[in-house]
Amino acid sequence: MARRTTLSSPGTGKPERIATVLEHEIRSGVLGFGDRLQSENELVQRFSVSRNTIRKGLEELSSRGLITTKVGIGSFVTFDGMPVDDAVGWSRALANAGANAETRTLRLEVMQDAELAATLGVESPFFIAVDRVRSNADDGHAISIERSRLPLSPELEDVPLRGLREGSLHQTLRAAGLVSDHGEEWVDIEMLSAEDAAILDCAPGAPFLRTRRLTRAVDGRAIEYVTSLLNPAHFALHLEF
Repeated sequence: MARRTTLSSPGTGKPERIATVLEHEIRSGVLGFGDRLQSENELVQRFSVSRNTIRKGLEELSSRGLITTKVGIGSFVTFDGMPVDDAVGWSRALANAGANAETRTLRLEVMQDAELAATLGVESPFFIAVDRVRSNADDGHAISIERSRLPLSPELEDVPLRGLREGSLHQTLRAAGLVSDHGEEWVDIEMLSAEDAAILDCAPGAPFLRTRRLTRAVDGRAIEYVTSLLNPAHFALHLEF
């Protein structure tokens, strides 16, 4: 039996309500990444609206970054994200969220950046640079690239030689006694440079979420400054207040 859905939210336009119903199905996992939505004819029957209303609803869903529509083929889910708590580290957070992420380290070395040192208020201009890229292990599509900068300290001086503890920067910091207590984070949009696009195997100029996060210890000491480029098909900004 075909599904039928009644739109019952007064004060909201039908296309927006259709988009909201389908968004719930995507975010709840009823429709997964790569799944094809019902055809326009099926959606017309399901929601008892005109084809034009369905198309506007799909446009709204696309503007929310959840689907892509291929003319003559159909609409497909491009979102496979779940709530991600990066306080436990990106690798574990993505695993906890059900993402089959594969991490590759691009850079792990000591670098000098006097400008960043001045910005963070640290005396030494030397940092440990940890650059990593994450992709979906199933099909290789890009998830994120992260560039972490750790003020060089006695607790971390052997990291460039020994590598990350269990492959995790979060575990490495905790093992060194460096536990985040508070910090700041900025979020905006960045169009991929040719260099980053090549790393992520995406088109140059593609829009990615950019986060810049500074974490500090309880005494205010800077622990990590990380710039992340996040595929919007996997991540969204969610604020609670």
